[in-house]
Amino acid sequence: MSTDATITGGANAPKVEGASAIPPAELDRLTDEIVTALKSVYDPEIPADIYELGLIYRVDIGDDRAVAIDMTLTAPGCPVAGEMPGWVENAVSAVPGVQSCTVTMVFDPPWDQSRMSDEARVALDMW
Repeated sequence: MSTDATITGGANAPKVEGASAIPPAELDRLTDEIVTALKSVYDPEIPADIYELGLIYRVDIGDDRAVAIDMTLTAPGCPVAGEMPGWVENAVSAVPGVQSCTVTMVFDPPWDQSRMSDEARVALDMW
């Protein structure tokens, strides 16, 4: 039975959990490049990326290099709710070594400003 590696903690405390059949150096590279890809996606109404906003709840890297992401929105009625998962899938799928990417929208727990990183707080002048 294979075990997946999971990046958890959102922007404030990303960690990789679990054992993986992917060699550690390759898993570190994939993790870093997936985070970089996530940081390239912005909500058009907010000048901070979705990773630093804390909208990414879970990133699971399977032993087959399939990536599953749980994410949320700042508000369920966000005007780009239908488009943003596709933007995330496209960004992560472009990472070398990623075989596929699926994004699931979740709203539990609800997003709040405590999930934002210091970088996002500075960008949004929310101190």
